[in-house]
Amino acid sequence: MNSRDLGYFLVSQNVSNGFRTTLSILLPSLAGAQMNQLRTGLALSLGALVVSLVDAPGPVQHRRNAMLITVATAALITVLTGFARFLPPVLALEIGLFGFFFSMFVVYGTRAASVGTAALLTLILTLDRPLDMAGVLRQSVLIAGGGFWYVTIALLSATLRPYQAARQALGQCIHSVARAMSIKADFYDVTKPLDEDYRHLVAQQVVVSEQQDAVREVLFKSRQYMNSPDNTGRLLVLTFTDVVDLYDQILAMYLDYNDMLERFGQTGVLPQIARLIRQLSVELDYVGLAIQTPLVRRPPVDISPTLVELSQQIDALGNRYGSTLVLKKALVLLRSIAQRITVIQRNLSEPHIDGLQRNALEYDRFVSHHSIDWSTFRDNLTRQSSAFRHSVRVSVALLAGYLTTLFLPAGSHSYWVLLTILVILKPAFSLTKQRNKQRMLGTLGGAVIGVLVLTLIPDKTAQFVLLVVFMLGTYCFMRLNYLIMVVCLTPFLLIAFNFMGIGYLDLAGARAVDTLLGGLIALSAGYWLFPSWESRQIVGTMTVMLNADIHYASLLLNGLSGRVVPLIDYKLARKEVYVASANLAAAFQRMTSEPQRQQRNATLIYEFMVLNHILQANMATLMSGILTERDGRLPHSAPTEPVGLRSARPDRPRPDLIRLMNRTLAALQAAQQQLTGSAPPAPSHLPGETYPQSGPEIDTSLREQVGFVQQISQDIEKLILRGNWQPEDTKKSPGD
Repeated sequence: MNSRDLGYFLVSQNVSNGFRTTLSILLPSLAGAQMNQLRTGLALSLGALVVSLVDAPGPVQHRRNAMLITVATAALITVLTGFARFLPPVLALEIGLFGFFFSMFVVYGTRAASVGTAALLTLILTLDRPLDMAGVLRQSVLIAGGGFWYVTIALLSATLRPYQAARQALGQCIHSVARAMSIKADFYDVTKPLDEDYRHLVAQQVVVSEQQDAVREVLFKSRQYMNSPDNTGRLLVLTFTDVVDLYDQILAMYLDYNDMLERFGQTGVLPQIARLIRQLSVELDYVGLAIQTPLVRRPPVDISPTLVELSQQIDALGNRYGSTLVLKKALVLLRSIAQRITVIQRNLSEPHIDGLQRNALEYDRFVSHHSIDWSTFRDNLTRQSSAFRHSVRVSVALLAGYLTTLFLPAGSHSYWVLLTILVILKPAFSLTKQRNKQRMLGTLGGAVIGVLVLTLIPDKTAQFVLLVVFMLGTYCFMRLNYLIMVVCLTPFLLIAFNFMGIGYLDLAGARAVDTLLGGLIALSAGYWLFPSWESRQIVGTMTVMLNADIHYASLLLNGLSGRVVPLIDYKLARKEVYVASANLAAAFQRMTSEPQRQQRNATLIYEFMVLNHILQANMATLMSGILTERDGRLPHSAPTEPVGLRSARPDRPRPDLIRLMNRTLAALQAAQQQLTGSAPPAPSHLPGETYPQSGPEIDTSLREQVGFVQQISQDIEKLILRGNWQPEDTKKSPGD
């Protein structure tokens, strides 16, 4: 971890939210302890803990609504669970029904899913509390009070620092883009296999896509950023659109790396290109850090001399190693990226945001919306729904865990078994397996740390300081790194229970056993009960990827045919391609971590991802040229400025280019049809339209690039023909 990575972490949303959550949970317990009302304080802290789970970054109104719904739900579940506890069969029925019902909230989106998780957490943490009826009602009121306490703190923080969440999300997004750029530098390193470079780049695309979605969630779903009186919000929107355009340019940096490494690997030029790319990534990294915290101010570094030096090195090669066109193309791309970074740096110091608000409503098209209605829930009550299958697994696993603990000596601590099941069991088996491993290792490591602290450090003040440190670590890493979170959580709980007079050695052993039991139940449910194997779902993800490719290629065909391509439509198609690529890469990563016998066509799918990356990079290069001004200037970064078809578009339609693009579409559609066994959707261009049969001489490089796009599309079609993509009915998975 370098100094920039540390800086990003210290001023990130994870740390600021961790501090807020820690204080919100810790203060009620401390106040209760001081007034000899520790149980009251713990109930208030529990309410704050439950509500904190749904306080994910996003528009303030969405956060507020989710938190208030969670407060009401937690209070109601506390009452129901407290009364059901008097009759174990009723409590078992509640665990099974609520486990299914609240897990189904995933159909309404991530924030609604977190509300469901918070509801189940409330149930689990209250089912072992021996309370009478009056105590149950009092506990419900206290949990609601703790929830309202957290809501107040969260909304107050958002009011005092209205742009902080957007700054942090945008800074992290820029950080991930800078990381993707530094990975591109590895493609010019003769010591690193290209196959490994592609794997790293594809994995980073997943991270970038997630970060971009997080920024869109904050910026585009809140009108305050478009209507801010001091233009701060609009400047953040402007910067984000610039960064997305820059990411497009980075991904468009595709060259024939095999040929380039073979011919120029020993000339010393390629290491210079790699150093320049890394230098640009560092410049971009500092931009993100400056946005995330205004305290960081670093003057931009002028890389013009480095560009000039690189140009002279390329010219000095002459023709000794063949044509240097590929190196000159790399130089042009780097110069363009450097200009884009300069534009971003300049806009931060001298913003130009005129006209950004005119098409503010267009930004609403870049974010997804989930309506909360019964029909969506009802339509997913089928075995074909992944949400339904996951909800059944959660329900059965929680019920099995509860019933199992009734027959164990440690049955009074059944909440820990159920808590382990809840946090480990995920929709995909690979994620469940990963969480299970992290939970086991984290609990074991954290237990060792906790026992050592309590054994070697008897001083209560020091123990309390360490408790706060571990608590901070728990909530800072809650959404960042699950393993580290568990490592911090276990000693935090051991120290806390030690302060309440509970023996930590016995507690550490009991927690280890409970974690092992819960992990085994969760893993068994994920494997045997309605298992969700990526090999059976990834074909659908590949089909979505081809759909996005076809849409993108259709826009490219329209541009080359002389039609106007609206900039918003192009950016929506570009987002569709990037999101589909990231989803496919994430699905592939999950599939490769599943049991070997459940994996199918892994090599072909990886080749498919690489070919798609190459296809999208070349189409992005062509589209970038189409949407660039004739004089070569970068278009203004504001998405509302009219940008016409310019340099890469011929003066009038060219039949050769159009025929090549039609073949590209035909190949992609044939590949899609082979995957699905059904006719693909019609492309956006008009079928049967006639074009001129003659025209001026086509620019050679343009024709070669369009021809290369067609060749890659045909390679994709041939690759799909090599695989068996239909489900194997004769092979039944466990639980089917």
